[in-house]
Amino acid sequence: MAVKINKGSPMPQLPIVPLVDTVLNLLIFFLVATRFAQAERELDVKLPDASEARPLTAQAAEMSLNIDAEGHYSIDGKLLGAEELYPVLNQAWVNNPGRVSVMIRADRSCRWQSVVAAMNACHKAKIRDYHVTTRDPRQRAG
Repeated sequence: MAVKINKGSPMPQLPIVPLVDTVLNLLIFFLVATRFAQAERELDVKLPDASEARPLTAQAAEMSLNIDAEGHYSIDGKLLGAEELYPVLNQAWVNNPGRVSVMIRADRSCRWQSVVAAMNACHKAKIRDYHVTTRDPRQRAG
């Protein structure tokens, strides 16, 4: 007796060319749609004027206030008297409100009153970020 083996029918081929065409059409569609979406965000807008507008400001560099042994003040190499200290600090605060930092560097032999006057001028100019620096005694004098 002969045995018949049913090998089945051949598997149908998947049409690849129409599938690739469809994928490419979808890709082109989404690329074009993305370009239109970006163009909507870049409209030509004429902004109104504002007389009280302030520019965005970055973090200001730390100001260095030096006090020598005689109690003379200097900021950025410019010698100042005690009466000139507040206007300079106030102008720095006006130029960059709330973002001014002052490092007070006083000579070890200066009178403490000079340091307190500098701290008072900072406080009067609305500068709250000020600090007095010291030197690490383990470092060599420079």
